[in-house]
Amino acid sequence: MTAQSTLGLIVYAPALLARDGRALAVVQGLERAFPGLRLDWKVSEDGRPTVLPQRDAWLDEESKEGGFPLVCNGDESSPVMIYGLQTPARRAPGGQPLLDVHAELPLDEAVIAAAADVLGGVAEAARAFWGHATPSSAGVEIARQTRDPVHKPGVPPRGLPALKLPEQLSSAEIPHCLGWLNYWSAAAAHAIGFPDPARDADLLSRARRTDAGGWVVRLTDAPLDLDNAAHLDALKRAYERFPAIGRRAAP
Repeated sequence: MTAQSTLGLIVYAPALLARDGRALAVVQGLERAFPGLRLDWKVSEDGRPTVLPQRDAWLDEESKEGGFPLVCNGDESSPVMIYGLQTPARRAPGGQPLLDVHAELPLDEAVIAAAADVLGGVAEAARAFWGHATPSSAGVEIARQTRDPVHKPGVPPRGLPALKLPEQLSSAEIPHCLGWLNYWSAAAAHAIGFPDPARDADLLSRARRTDAGGWVVRLTDAPLDLDNAAHLDALKRAYERFPAIGRRAAP
């Protein structure tokens, strides 16, 4: 699959404890948001999908403190996968370890239609602070916004603002970057000053509140394409609106 045809999702949540139940909840959250999806396969050492007859029990057994193994739909022509990793304390905001949940889905019409539900479902099952879902082509360029004079020198692409390294942020509630669809927990929304009815009318028209009191905010109606001048402008405006994101300034 090309980078342009996939949707990458990542959410950042409190560190996973051994068998705390969130690994299975996250996988089931993705399945509920996408009717008909079953993530009951793993990838063997030789790279082949292998069915998991007792997926739930296997996932509970294999989930370790810090993360959980990859599960997928077993469809090599249209793969969906999800897994969890740990960001160690030394590389995490506020010096506290995090659970990073990563998912990848084909960027087709069905996924585009369900993407907000997918992001919200995964984020709230993980009890995430924040996260985003972004086409992989745009996600690569957004990742290049993170700059540091010593550890990652250079200039961000397309006139986008430079973002601090995650470990330079003061707390996990402050989002590190923006994406196409953005999940902000109630704490994250408060940290960046969202919503302000006077300034956020456009964003609120493409936002919805989640059951847990967070927000899923869509920057553009169609999947974010930074070759589209209107999309690039929307991303830049959102960074201007929320200077706390990436620790560029206080909210």
